[in-house]
Amino acid sequence: MSRALAAFERFLSRAGFDRGPWLTVAFAGGIVAWFGLPSAIAWVSLCGCCAALATTAIVPWRGRGDYPHLLRAVLVLPLLVMAGCLAVWARSAIVGEAPLDRPIVGAFTARVLDIQPQPALERDRLVVSMREPQTGRAIKVRLNVPGGGAAASIRLGDVVRFRGRLMPPAAPMLPGAYNFARTAWFSGIAATGSTIGGIEVIERGKGGGGRLSNLRQALSRHIRERIGDERAGIATALVTGDRGGIAQADDQAMRDSGLAHLLSVSGLHVGAVVGAVYVLFVRVLALSPWLALRVRLPIAAAGASALAGIVYTLISGSEVPTVRSCIGSLLVLAALALGREGLSLRMLAVAAFCVLALWPEAVTGPSFQMSFGAVLALVALGTSAPVRAFVAPRDESLPTRGLRHLAMLLLTGGVIDLVLMPIALFHFHRAGVYGALANVLAIPLTTFVVMPLLAGGLLLDIVGAGWPFWWLAQTSIDLLTGIAHWFASRPGAVTILPAGSTAAFLMFVAGGLWVGLWSGRVRWFGLPPALLGAGLLATAAPADILVSGDGRHVGLVEPGGARLFVLRDGGEGYARDNLMELSGMEGEPMTLDRWPGARCNADFCAIRIEREGRAWRVLISRSRDAVPERALAAACDHSDIVVSDRWLPRSCHPRWFKADRESLGRSGGLAVNLLAGRVDTVARTQGEHGWWVPVQRRPKAKPVSEPKIRSEPKIRPAQR
Repeated sequence: MSRALAAFERFLSRAGFDRGPWLTVAFAGGIVAWFGLPSAIAWVSLCGCCAALATTAIVPWRGRGDYPHLLRAVLVLPLLVMAGCLAVWARSAIVGEAPLDRPIVGAFTARVLDIQPQPALERDRLVVSMREPQTGRAIKVRLNVPGGGAAASIRLGDVVRFRGRLMPPAAPMLPGAYNFARTAWFSGIAATGSTIGGIEVIERGKGGGGRLSNLRQALSRHIRERIGDERAGIATALVTGDRGGIAQADDQAMRDSGLAHLLSVSGLHVGAVVGAVYVLFVRVLALSPWLALRVRLPIAAAGASALAGIVYTLISGSEVPTVRSCIGSLLVLAALALGREGLSLRMLAVAAFCVLALWPEAVTGPSFQMSFGAVLALVALGTSAPVRAFVAPRDESLPTRGLRHLAMLLLTGGVIDLVLMPIALFHFHRAGVYGALANVLAIPLTTFVVMPLLAGGLLLDIVGAGWPFWWLAQTSIDLLTGIAHWFASRPGAVTILPAGSTAAFLMFVAGGLWVGLWSGRVRWFGLPPALLGAGLLATAAPADILVSGDGRHVGLVEPGGARLFVLRDGGEGYARDNLMELSGMEGEPMTLDRWPGARCNADFCAIRIEREGRAWRVLISRSRDAVPERALAAACDHSDIVVSDRWLPRSCHPRWFKADRESLGRSGGLAVNLLAGRVDTVARTQGEHGWWVPVQRRPKAKPVSEPKIRSEPKIRPAQR
């Protein structure tokens, strides 16, 4: 033990790394642990273990003075893990709002808190506050109002009356699907819904609030009038952060080409505004010798650009990615004003810690992971010795220098794409292949052409002379969307893979952090786990059977992963998209009655699934009509798995397990892997967090976290 401790101490003393970023990693680790652990008992146990481990660093024992670096790590890191766990626990308790117990339909009175026009979807979205009919508690509701411009006459603070249908925020439909219930929990939203008919304003707001929101809406309307509806979606997204006007085809093309980040106001946009104001301010002030000799221009320019960045953040809606980018920009400006290096690991760590201290739940989101992952890759690449030598100043011709910078730009884009692709695959199950090339063209176009033209048009409209800028902005936006559509239409432009495991993703993240935060040769020890995690995500096999939480949507993957068969062919929709996405399929799915050898009638489908010489019989219900219990029990006896959106009697005993309305209400959606004999449930990944409320179909049902499985280790192949 002493030899191991001494070796570890020597490693820490000779590593020569920046210790600050690891403090942020420990804090984030505590937050991730809170999301991963299932209950309050586990959270308290984690905090207790961290406190006990930290105590060992201050207890006097013989020879402790020989391990100063190790003892400092044992003292500080567990305390930061505990602090992260407590921080997200406290935020969950403060902002979380229990969802509705069940869907309700009726007439409601509410006060408007926010208005989000979405003309591309032909609707408006409101956030309102109201009283829950059953309990009278105050709740916040996200409400969709069908019809473009339906909420044009509504202002912030108005009291409105409407008839609508409200429901609890949707839990993940399947294991690995998007968890809107968790997002709504940390946003304080207790219900979502849509209106039935019009909205009546019964009392006008008194004003005094929502000025920034009104300003954003006024800017969006002005841009739409000046540039036209076809291009206004992207223009307003860049200026005000309002993405509701982007056409669906353009939005999908931007995603498939790897350019979707341009539509979300984040580091690129805030950095462009801050950088432009900084350079412009320095250049203009430097024209005056009197000011240049008496004023420290970098400090003055940093103050002006910081103010511009804050104003832009407020105007664009102050979303978490924008605030995060603003904090990072302010730290860079502070470093420049102090004469320090602007972009460093410590600056990145401070920015990440500030964001996590305010919004600890952001660590689980793709926006936080992708933005900080990209910057970490950029810093790690830029500080490496080979890259420093490659970009070092030297006596060479202008074309050679240009080619060198172009090569560095392509290398940076490629590295960032390789870092972000596993994150995109884990969260969205798809990633653009040509993102690096597309960004080489689109980022300079957006930063140096589109955004300056939009800003110039808005400024010159004050004197009525902005029309040339708006015409040029239309042309540049057409060019941007043309780039997106061209790259998105290339063969193999999009990689679509089934849902990967959380363990593989965490392995990739851990390896990536090791490579990015260490210095010297030791950093390459993180490359194997990062590559292994990315490889596991890239080679993940789809589940054989996917069942939604209500049992109404079932997907079966054909052997070899060639096609997806679905229970109900409802065309495009949320359920179909989830089934296709999590199975890693594209194209049109087929109905279950076309499965080879399927026997279907109006009530049930009997399917035989073969995998590597083994066979399973699956019985799936198709209707809720009454079925003779004796016939149903006989069919269950001849089946390995029974799936139904109805309640099944106790006499139904399949060989492996049954998933009916009662059990699915407690377990949520299912993903069944036949060869592994494993059933993954939504409930297993949610634990006892406040946003997960199992649907209790029967009042006396015992709460369990997953379906009852009969003899899971001894799965017997079905016989014809």
